[in-house]
Amino acid sequence: MAINTGLASLSEGLWAAATGTYMLAVVAYTGEYAFGRNGRIAQTSAVPTAVRQPALVGAGPESPPEQPRYGIGSVEQAGPAGQRWGRAAIAFTVLAALFHLASVAIRGIAVDRVPWGNMYEFTLVVGLMATVAWLATLVRMPQLRYLGLFVMMPVLLVMFLAGTLYTKASKLVPALQSYWLAIHVSSVAVAEGILLTSAAITAMYLVRARFERHVAAGTTPARFAALGSRLPAAGSLDKAAYRTVAFAFPIYTAGVIFGAIWAEAAWGRYWGWDPKETWAFIAWVIYATYLHARATAGWKGNRAAYINLLGFGAMTFNFFVVNIVISGLHSYAGLS
Repeated sequence: MAINTGLASLSEGLWAAATGTYMLAVVAYTGEYAFGRNGRIAQTSAVPTAVRQPALVGAGPESPPEQPRYGIGSVEQAGPAGQRWGRAAIAFTVLAALFHLASVAIRGIAVDRVPWGNMYEFTLVVGLMATVAWLATLVRMPQLRYLGLFVMMPVLLVMFLAGTLYTKASKLVPALQSYWLAIHVSSVAVAEGILLTSAAITAMYLVRARFERHVAAGTTPARFAALGSRLPAAGSLDKAAYRTVAFAFPIYTAGVIFGAIWAEAAWGRYWGWDPKETWAFIAWVIYATYLHARATAGWKGNRAAYINLLGFGAMTFNFFVVNIVISGLHSYAGLS
């Protein structure tokens, strides 16, 4: 079947529409972050009220400390302006995801195959999975909506990256003409999209944790750490990042196993320490270490967060450097 150039052009137009709508979503998330209840409090208070207003000595029984009004558990996360911005952000995110999904699906129809046969297509799928993971998170924890800026900004960057990696619609090279492409690559793309969300949450955790350390020490947070005043409690972010990795890790593991089975069918061996295989294994070991350390040694906080980011860094290195710079049996980026 010949390439349907009309549908391919439509897919590219939908990519542009999705990218533009993601930009509007980022603007709306920024509006909620700036003008919502959390934003206004953060601009006028560097530390929780309970810290700034200690009980007076000799004034009688101490009153219960006033609870900070930001973060998970906040009764009023946003005022009217923040609510409007937040609802607009969700609407733009859903609309962008629909454009995004249509772009990927129509690309597949245009080339009559699964739409992740090169880096351009794979990047689009990873961005889509990250968006779906974020929307799924909001279904369970809608109070995190005002943090969408920190998740959707990486997604927007991924969309721009896909544009730089653009490859014309084409048939697969013979080595990729296998049903394992649909199984192996889709598993990895889903896992990496979810792990992108976990990395964003982990970065927010590190900012919030630094802010809380300043509050505990009674010092004024620096400009960067002060951003943590608008974030949920560090423990909540730490737990959310852990649960996200715990969900994505089995999917990533399955993707690696499927790749080994495909390698045996294509090259006559399950594992050959090809650069792509090696870095996929390194990322797997780091994430396994992260989950094992948390489950058995009770590691939480900064140590676990750094391991999580290290795993995402190894996965990102595998995606960019190995695919583009290093030659190997997996050199099917479609950029040449």
